[in-house]
Amino acid sequence: MDIFSRVWDTDDVKFNTLALEIFHYQRQYNLIFAKWLDANGEKQPITITDIPFLPIDFFKQYRITCFDEPETNVFESSGTGQSGTSKHFLQNTEFYVCNFRKCFDIHYGSASDYTWLCLLPGYLERKNSSLVYMADDFVKNGLPGSDFYLYDYPKLIEQLEINEINGTPGILLGVTFALKELAEMYNGPPLRHTLIMETGGMKGRGLELTRTELHEHWCTRFGVTEIHSEYGMTELMSQAYSKGDGRFVCPPWMKIMIRDISDPGNWLPPGKTGLICLVDLANVQSCSFIATQDLGKLHDDGSFEVLGRHDQSEVRGCNLLVSGN
Repeated sequence: MDIFSRVWDTDDVKFNTLALEIFHYQRQYNLIFAKWLDANGEKQPITITDIPFLPIDFFKQYRITCFDEPETNVFESSGTGQSGTSKHFLQNTEFYVCNFRKCFDIHYGSASDYTWLCLLPGYLERKNSSLVYMADDFVKNGLPGSDFYLYDYPKLIEQLEINEINGTPGILLGVTFALKELAEMYNGPPLRHTLIMETGGMKGRGLELTRTELHEHWCTRFGVTEIHSEYGMTELMSQAYSKGDGRFVCPPWMKIMIRDISDPGNWLPPGKTGLICLVDLANVQSCSFIATQDLGKLHDDGSFEVLGRHDQSEVRGCNLLVSGN
């Protein structure tokens, strides 16, 4: 069984062993990751806590891959920061499709059992979005009425009402600012058959509200008891999901670790707020060990919360890597 297949076969017992195997593979074949490890004086790790996690900004500055041959696809971030866009080069898009389907299946069952109502302006208006790639697969395989609605709120509201009349299960997948706009227009029946799933942020469009404030408002406007959320990013192959309490749950092959903001070598226990670091074993062909700029905290059951962004300067890889000539 190759590494790709074993990613989905992992569990709490197998996780550390497979993670270290992937680490050694990436240390050998990922030039940028290897230079980062050398620059940080990395020794032979015994557990994943011994690994210097790669700053996520490196995906904006370097080609983070374990392969030299041409990629089959390139995902690119929205570029809302000042240092350009992140790029994630894929050697195998079929693996990505299988992986995001499995991530969703764990929490909700088959994506084909839902009508997908996708409200993803901003993402849909640019090329190479990993979120749109995933949503497009769900739309193509979803129940009748599945579609991208962009800014056509009246048509979307009409489909929501049809689903309620017919009792058809649906998922309204929307970026934060678009869901906020839709909520102000919605005067239909309470959504008893549609899950509202938030992804993304305000993207500079209006005041940033807390997640709690937004979700309480949406629950009132749409007549629902909870707002679901998806946590994913261009640099990751996998996604975590929240079913309404603000706590995200990872698939078995993805793990969240919380690092002390002022002491990168100090990993924090559940309940403490720090920087989110991700181990995504599905990132076999890029880097599985990524330090984000998100603030969060773990809970004893393994779920985690995202509490915002850490206000810090972007890491400049050229100043941190050992020069290679």
